[in-house]
Amino acid sequence: MAANHRFLSHLTSMNACAIEFHNVHMQQGGIAVLRGVELEVRAGELFGLVGVNGAGKTTLLKCLFDFCTPEPGSIAIFGQPHRHSAARQPLSFLPERFQAPYYLTGDDFLRYLLSLHNVRHDAQAVQHAIAALELAPEALRRPARTYSKGMMQKLGLAACLLSGKRQLVLDEPMSGLDPKARALFKQALRQWQAQGRGALLTSHALADVEELCDRMAILHAGRILFAGTPAECRARHGGAPDASLEQAFLNCIAA
Repeated sequence: MAANHRFLSHLTSMNACAIEFHNVHMQQGGIAVLRGVELEVRAGELFGLVGVNGAGKTTLLKCLFDFCTPEPGSIAIFGQPHRHSAARQPLSFLPERFQAPYYLTGDDFLRYLLSLHNVRHDAQAVQHAIAALELAPEALRRPARTYSKGMMQKLGLAACLLSGKRQLVLDEPMSGLDPKARALFKQALRQWQAQGRGALLTSHALADVEELCDRMAILHAGRILFAGTPAECRARHGGAPDASLEQAFLNCIAA
């Protein structure tokens, strides 16, 4: 009975919505960037948002964090209107072009971010997070201006994982990571999900999305063309039983 109860609780949490976009429109410079986006990201799932450059992925995330205002449209975060600053409290965000302040050391940056999240700095937790991403401990003593792109990305990902928030929002999180670091990051995300937390991530790497994500959506020219599992995408748009997700994606955006 206890096992059944845990299973039902897991299903309930996966079916609850972490983020809901309803009829989201956005114009920039008189050009429609988002055109009635309808999308639900369930609590506790790993969700991949894919699309070509300029499809509107980053703009959609900017709307989520109230960096720009959709007109019309509404966004909810765990059932709360996104424009209420308290509604964004469960989120931890890593932008695509993340850059820590150049004058801070890695450790100073993590301490600063944790203080913003009202999380106590725990040296053991920090060491575990950077080890999970293979960021050398001595790097934390160096100023951010000496970091490579890959090191900077690992620092930002470590800060997100240490936040302990219910939902990560990651814009191209594997940018700049070498193959080993990508594999380690995927392991860290799976461990994150095993703790009952979820993540919405954008990616250009469809193979990563297929391997990692429970569900995905294709955003093209400001519209959601598909939302479902990677297997459903291949079945619906692949055109052949053995079609790859890449081929299904190309067929979908060409239709």
